Amino acid sequence: MINHEKVKEAIKMLLEGIGEDVNREGLLDTPDRIARMYEEICGGMDEDAGEHLSRVFSVDNNEMVLEKDIVFYSTCEHHLMPFYGKAHVAYIPNGKVVGLSKLARTVEVYAKRLQIQEQMTGQIAEAIMEHLEPQGVMVMLEAEHMCMTMRGIKKPGSKTVSIACRGCFEEDVNLQNRFFQMVKNG
Repeated sequence: MINHEKVKEAIKMLLEGIGEDVNREGLLDTPDRIARMYEEICGGMDEDAGEHLSRVFSVDNNEMVLEKDIVFYSTCEHHLMPFYGKAHVAYIPNGKVVGLSKLARTVEVYAKRLQIQEQMTGQIAEAIMEHLEPQGVMVMLEAEHMCMTMRGIKKPGSKTVSIACRGCFEEDVNLQNRFFQMVKNG
């Protein structure tokens, strides 16, 4: 749970630390705005992906299900700067599927935490494996990191790609290639 008052105090101290006047008109409400923003962008810390993945439907077909181009925004735990991009999530059902919006909600649960991309990729895959019990899952995240594009090395447009494979996707190169083809071509 985010402590609104502590965040406000921290932002006041930060503003003072960089030489700003916290009583300046443009900054008067900034600590409160930032506290509300963090309640929103870090709201996944109190969420359980299992809630979104618990409503399933029986199926006879066990063909790959892919939800691609799921836009996400997250915050790097190293610099507290945004990273954002697209998630592609596929799984091979084992007699049950989940509503497609629930895959996007699962991505959101993990994106709305202080996070690193590599960890987030694995967390999404693990949650789907645990709660849907599919034959396998594959998750790919493609993201631009503001800590690389706005500061430091300053390379805008560079993307980081991370992949997590579980179950039948771990060993089956053909399945992996099919995933990549579906992500690329639609």
